[in-house]
Amino acid sequence: LLAVLGEIIAERSGVMNLGLEGIMLVGGLAGFTAAFGVEQAGLLPLAPWVGLLSGLLAGALMGLLMAVLTVSLRTDQVVAGVTLVLLGQGLTSFVYRRLFGSVGNRVQGIESLPIPGLSKIPVLGEILFNHNLMVYATALLVAMCWFGLFRTNWGLNLRAVGENPAAADTSGLNVTRIRYLGVVIGAALAGLGGAVLTVVQLNLFTEGVTAGRGWIAIALVVFSRWHPVWALIGAVLFGMTDALQFRIQTLGSQEMPYELLLMLPYVLTLAVLLVGSQHSNAPKSLGVPYIKGER
Repeated sequence: LLAVLGEIIAERSGVMNLGLEGIMLVGGLAGFTAAFGVEQAGLLPLAPWVGLLSGLLAGALMGLLMAVLTVSLRTDQVVAGVTLVLLGQGLTSFVYRRLFGSVGNRVQGIESLPIPGLSKIPVLGEILFNHNLMVYATALLVAMCWFGLFRTNWGLNLRAVGENPAAADTSGLNVTRIRYLGVVIGAALAGLGGAVLTVVQLNLFTEGVTAGRGWIAIALVVFSRWHPVWALIGAVLFGMTDALQFRIQTLGSQEMPYELLLMLPYVLTLAVLLVGSQHSNAPKSLGVPYIKGER
């Protein structure tokens, strides 16, 4: 969901960032490494928060690279995004092996924080109100993203640049600055998502730990029609399907190959992508570099 929200912001500015998979990997390794280092220094309470901040900053740096390539140098956005994926995969594998070798190190993570009273509600309490702080913060971020995009001047300017950068430029908006900001913020959220995966959820890092979640996030942006609330719904659907295939596997049924169960989340992603593409609400200048003076 963090990656989807970030990509919505980036694409609303007119830049298609297909590098989410690589950005999440870099954010995940940066977060895990920072948290592990702080834990080794004996500062256990600070470790996960330093890790999350490190993932956020690492994602922002990857976003800055993407912005330089696509906004300043006007390279093909698809090629630039795939390049970031390859960079993230290769860089994280190399750095992880150099720092940790083949040893499976773990970090402490963040404990669940049940909401008093609400967490005791039968069924729904356990599902909605018995999570770690990052789950609640991400839900709040959905509301903040919606408000920022549709109820502030900043959001209006961002959407204007994504729809018609020439008109926005004529009205006095700095298209380059707005797109830079959109891409960097979007990548920072994706990096934070990677750090949440390794520091909070799994408490470890392995090569390719994101397992295609960056690509799924891009598909969910289309499904959401570039709207944060629908992004939440799409992310929950994927999460439910992902959890379901693990539940089915634990039943120990030998009749269905486990490979088919592993496919379930990705089949759902393809399905929602097909549904979402029928009602596309993409920014009109998405993927198109802006050259001042050309329309």
